Amino acid sequence: MNRREALAAIATTAALPLLHGCNAQPASAPIAKNPDADALALLDQIGENYLRFNPEGATTLGIDTGARAALRSQLADRSADGQKKIADIVRQDLERAKAFDTSGLGHATRTSVEVVRSAYATASEGFALPYGDITVGSWRNTPYVVIQNVGAYLDLPRFLDSDHPVNDAADAEAYVARLQSYGKQLDGELGRMQAARGQGLVPPAFLIDKALTQMRMSAKSAREGGSLVESIARRTKTIPGTWAERAKTIAAQEIAPALDRQIAELEAQRAVAKDEAGMWARPNGDEFYRWALKASTTTNMTPDEVHAMGQAELEQLHARMDTILKGAGYSKGTVGERMTALAKDPKYQFAEGDKGRAEILAFIQERLTWIRAQLPRAFNTLVNPNMEVKRLPPEEEPGAPTAYGGAGSIDGKIPGKYWINLRTTQLHSKYSLADLTFHESIPGHILQGEYTHQMPLIRQLLAFNAYSEGWALYAQQLADELGAYSSDPIGQVGYLQALAFRACRLVVDTGIHAKRWTREQGVRFFVEVNGSNPMEVASEVDRYCSWPGQACGYKVGHSEINRQRERARTAVGSKFDVKAFNDTVVLGGNVPLDVLAKNVDQYVATVGS
Repeated sequence: MNRREALAAIATTAALPLLHGCNAQPASAPIAKNPDADALALLDQIGENYLRFNPEGATTLGIDTGARAALRSQLADRSADGQKKIADIVRQDLERAKAFDTSGLGHATRTSVEVVRSAYATASEGFALPYGDITVGSWRNTPYVVIQNVGAYLDLPRFLDSDHPVNDAADAEAYVARLQSYGKQLDGELGRMQAARGQGLVPPAFLIDKALTQMRMSAKSAREGGSLVESIARRTKTIPGTWAERAKTIAAQEIAPALDRQIAELEAQRAVAKDEAGMWARPNGDEFYRWALKASTTTNMTPDEVHAMGQAELEQLHARMDTILKGAGYSKGTVGERMTALAKDPKYQFAEGDKGRAEILAFIQERLTWIRAQLPRAFNTLVNPNMEVKRLPPEEEPGAPTAYGGAGSIDGKIPGKYWINLRTTQLHSKYSLADLTFHESIPGHILQGEYTHQMPLIRQLLAFNAYSEGWALYAQQLADELGAYSSDPIGQVGYLQALAFRACRLVVDTGIHAKRWTREQGVRFFVEVNGSNPMEVASEVDRYCSWPGQACGYKVGHSEINRQRERARTAVGSKFDVKAFNDTVVLGGNVPLDVLAKNVDQYVATVGS
């Protein structure tokens, strides 16, 4: 029995009515209905259906074993036909979840049903749009099937090396089977790219240029063997077989030609591409952006409302930064100008090259050691944040953010990953790296994901951008409240600048997609208003162009968590315990923001009684 099955059994047992006397019922007594058990069974069925169209998810969670062992050899179908099949499964399971009577369910089980309803309803709306790469309960929705940060050419090599285990011959055979499928998935994407171009959907020219550079590197690597071959060669040294040779043949004869075909399509798109950055310039772009904003924030906020929220929160954060900067002797110029000057100060920079990369990794480990020791002060319920720090693959670094992270497998065999972009040490500063680490790892994404492992399968597979990123920003806030910067005011300014950066995102994302800003306007806003690193924000703005709305989930989610905290504090008064509130947020799992409010309602009712 794995952890999920054990927890399901416990949940089922807990839902049974308490028996009195001799703890026995007469043989003739009718069997009591157990709506929680029925709901959990439905949720498990929906979870298994999810894995049918997302076999990589089973591998990442470490559950592609036993009855699910066949999933270890499979990849998600990225063709138009595959996407239609996914949409059909989602619609059918949405109807099943909507039809289930939740009135008799316990709070936790009812929450899980509501989460599925929300995620699947939003995804179904996305699948009804005329184009796009739509995810089900995930953070990355995009109009473009393949671009500088989207596509099998990026996703699959990293997945195969980091998440696909190779412990025996069966695992190695499954790796080879996935390699054979890789080329087919590239051609499946190709058909959708061509269909989108036929509808007049072409990405901005500057994004295509970045994608072409990266994809040409990938094609060259595949022709020469590269990481696809190196990964299996390294892990099969003690496993008899011609694994590396087979992988090299597939990479050179199937994957590289498929990448070449995608390159040719991108070149055809580049010939007709324009530089307008936003969705407003694409066919049905306003409709797509409205949906993407809803999917990202799990709210019905309009672009204008999000834009105004960003401006207001940015002003508040800069007022706090101004006070600290003046106290530290930085008093001349705007907050943005002072932060720009701060970034140029050598004492806050890491060395260049490999020496600086080593400094960055050592800095991260020191901060991780500190925050691990503080966790009992922030939570009543503790989990083990099993994780490792890894550099992003060099071919991914040009189009990637500064870092990202996520939890590992349920059984702990695959640790969570904190991926750090080290293409240049200038991406990071000594006053901002601690905050970035708290966001991506502990108590941010990786720690939060460990709590999700204790939930029904489908809850481990679904995630909501506003909650995920809102929690990670709240995690940065917790680190500050725990004393991360008690003797480091400039580090605290770095933390506040990171929050201000997310407020800027609200302004820039809506500016680009709804207010017709150019890419250059977006970059300038970050640099001039917030003093952000121009090297970092250029890639950031490009990301907003390819993932419309995604950048807005962060600050919307963070502000809502704080709003709920203050609501709870007001409601229960002196009984309020921030550790219990934090437990409520993480133990309730990854949820849309309206469901988060219901979880806080439950906390208030419990404490109040």
